[in-house]
Amino acid sequence: MSSPLADRMRPQSLEDIVGQHHLVDEGRALRRIIESGNVPNLIFYGPSGVGKTTLARIIANRTNRRLHILNGTTASTQDIKSVIGEIGTFSALDGILLYLDEIQYFNKRQQQSLLEHIENGNITLIASTTENPYFYIYNAILSRSTVFEFKPVDAKDIEKAVIRAVDFLSEEQGKKLNIEPEAVTAIAQGCGGDVRKSLNAVELCASCVINDENPVITAETALELSQRSAMRYDRDGDAHYDIFSAFQKSMRGSDPDAALHYLARLLEAGDLPGACRRLMVCACEDVGLAYPQIIPIVKSCVDAAFQVGLPEARIPLANAVILVATAPKSNSAICAIDAALADVRAGKTGTIPDSLRDGHYSGAEKMGHAKGYVYPHPYKNHYYPQQYLPDEIKNAVYYNFGDNKNEQTFKAYWDAVKSDKKE
Repeated sequence: MSSPLADRMRPQSLEDIVGQHHLVDEGRALRRIIESGNVPNLIFYGPSGVGKTTLARIIANRTNRRLHILNGTTASTQDIKSVIGEIGTFSALDGILLYLDEIQYFNKRQQQSLLEHIENGNITLIASTTENPYFYIYNAILSRSTVFEFKPVDAKDIEKAVIRAVDFLSEEQGKKLNIEPEAVTAIAQGCGGDVRKSLNAVELCASCVINDENPVITAETALELSQRSAMRYDRDGDAHYDIFSAFQKSMRGSDPDAALHYLARLLEAGDLPGACRRLMVCACEDVGLAYPQIIPIVKSCVDAAFQVGLPEARIPLANAVILVATAPKSNSAICAIDAALADVRAGKTGTIPDSLRDGHYSGAEKMGHAKGYVYPHPYKNHYYPQQYLPDEIKNAVYYNFGDNKNEQTFKAYWDAVKSDKKE
């Protein structure tokens, strides 16, 4: 059985790598490091299918080092010992380059077994991970390595790879294979920035038409056979948190179009609970007291979304997202509670004033509890000035009125009420 097209076409030089211009173009730091021949320990961070393994192989070839490839999901401590056992042998005279794919699956002990050897230079480590290395790789490894982030490949770059793949298959088959421009675009845009997926799609399409008299990959064939993968989403991975972050920041930034885009990505991934939760948070945190009625409105939309389910849930949620994005904004409430929490966590609490303590039990009056408390409702504007905070923090101010119309109206009201009482 032949290897996949992506392996048969694997680039052999930096010039052949698809995308990653910020890393391998002329003058870029990583390229200069590779060309110097003095390659340090590296961590490649990014999604699958974007060239991490390919670049590691190219580095190994350029430095004449013995290349070992291990995968964190299957490799054992014994596999690491076997690599270490080659140090100083004839097969590894120029040193060893260990490419450790999915390093986040190695436990602390397995990662630490490499420390001595990557520190003294006997082994050069290139580790790759699809997860944020600062969360999943131990500090001892991180501190001895340089992290480079790989990004999903732009569709324009993938189009070039698709065309090259068609030419490669034509040469392999000894038969001219054609592809419609619309099919090139469909494959390039449908692979979610993953070059490997695009090449797999080309190979699948080619196998479907290669026996035709005049084989042509049409747009219809490409759309039918390409994987539905234009969106990266992993509920336990970085993409999960990145989309949530972009979703809320777009609503907070009053951009309904961007907010709807990220909502669509969440719904397309089937993450209705996640979208609803972040929507409720944003209504409370970012609109808040500027338009407090928004909270029950958004809650009603969320309830409706859960009641009808997908795909109809998109309708009430779209209403809610547009409302949150276009509503006036205020974060005065979250700032106020966070300031209060900061005092509580710092031990700035004090004793509750006796006048506020519970007086609804036998003996409370004897202890002075609730003594001196004034029930404010009989007074003008239902307000009577008295101390509510403990003595130790009686002058603390946590809430500051926002500059929106709603809060400024309340501020004007209370300024007038309290001023009247002072007089």
